[in-house]
Amino acid sequence: MSETNLYPGLNLGDGHGEAHDQAETTVFGFWVFLMSDLIIFGILFASYASYLDPIGMAGEPGPQDLFDIKSVAIQTAFLLVGGAAYGGVSLAVKYDQGRGKVAAWLLLCAALGAGFLFFEVKDFITQAGKGGTPQVSGWLSSYWTLVGLHGVHVLSGILWILAMIAQIATRGLDDVVKVRLSMLGVFWHFLDLVWVGIFSLVFLVPLA
Repeated sequence: MSETNLYPGLNLGDGHGEAHDQAETTVFGFWVFLMSDLIIFGILFASYASYLDPIGMAGEPGPQDLFDIKSVAIQTAFLLVGGAAYGGVSLAVKYDQGRGKVAAWLLLCAALGAGFLFFEVKDFITQAGKGGTPQVSGWLSSYWTLVGLHGVHVLSGILWILAMIAQIATRGLDDVVKVRLSMLGVFWHFLDLVWVGIFSLVFLVPLA
């Protein structure tokens, strides 16, 4: 393959040999695959927006009754800082800083993701206690589905991070692990992008 980087940002550098060549194509292909996931989220965003009116809320609890914007802000901070922390993973891999540093950055990402999920689940429990369960209105059903699906993705990302830490411990930073870490980075940042949309449309718009 040419030394030219076909997809800037999805490369490890020529010094990584086969891992660099694989990342150029494999990671880009994984990003294209994630676009099918984005279509699902797009449908759920559209569904949420269509129910964001008095008819969709059916006289049941709405955003003003259920949303805790401070908690949402904390969740946003956890997730976005976690995305930035994954930059540490990428740099540690790219510049051969050792498996210990890569694992430490991964643990930080997992911890921040777990913090996000803690506050999200806490909010869901509080909202359910106020009568804001998914079956009482179309709006609540779309809200729980959209936000909950993103939460499931974050949980999947955390499990993937833990699996990669285990692989680093057993295999080291070989070419396969490097490419998988690059794919994980794309997935982790994808969750940030989706959350920005959720934060804006789901929480800020109805509270504005």
